[in-house]
Amino acid sequence: MRKRQKKPEKEPNHERWLISYADFITLLFAVFVMLYAMSQTDKNKVDQLVASLRESFGYVKTGASAKKLNLTESTDLRTIPSVRMETLTPGLRQSQEESSPVLTHAAMKEFLEIKAAIENNLRKYGAQNKVNVDITRRGLVVSLKEAGFFDSGNATVKEESLQLLAMVARSLAGYSNPVRIEGNTDNVPINSGKYKSNWELSTARATNIVHYLIDNYKFLPAKISAVGYGEFRPMADNGTDAGRVRNRRVDIVLLAKENEGGEL
Repeated sequence: MRKRQKKPEKEPNHERWLISYADFITLLFAVFVMLYAMSQTDKNKVDQLVASLRESFGYVKTGASAKKLNLTESTDLRTIPSVRMETLTPGLRQSQEESSPVLTHAAMKEFLEIKAAIENNLRKYGAQNKVNVDITRRGLVVSLKEAGFFDSGNATVKEESLQLLAMVARSLAGYSNPVRIEGNTDNVPINSGKYKSNWELSTARATNIVHYLIDNYKFLPAKISAVGYGEFRPMADNGTDAGRVRNRRVDIVLLAKENEGGEL
């Protein structure tokens, strides 16, 4: 029997790498096509997204231009004066708005700290001519001058002076000492039909300050009082214009311990 002849082996194909290379190029092409497709977003969808965002922030599109919505057109909003002043100086305690505040009884050391802090704020806001701070036998006395806080013959605090009053209130709110509000006038008879005499005017001014401290800074009603001295407790001569200006004032007195029972 004749032997079957062996077929000659095929020569190795040295170009097989082209197949793998072609597959790689195809996959790479597919990746770039997908990236390109992802970058071509729908313009209409983008416009809808932008419009939605603009409406969320209070803008509506009218014609070719955008107009901001007037969110207060139908709301009766009254001007609320800013009565808070951030105090960054030492000596001014936090107001009693926090629950269960820890109150300190002020003595001479605290009086000096409060006085320095208030005077520093007065310089900062250029209001040295509206408020005077002193330490006397009665305690710490903060004098609000009429020209800075009240119109002549009126007991309502000027709106532009509420920030200064707030600063004073914050400086005293953290202490347990009783507070006495003392209204004073000069000896010129009042011509207003609202108040019969300077007694009523001075008392009304003191009472308004009391209500402000209780309503806004939660001063304890049992620890605060209002008195009206009229023209009968002058600190200067009522015979001169300068003296009468000094006498027209409201004193906020943080009482010293020995005077907490009342008058000297």
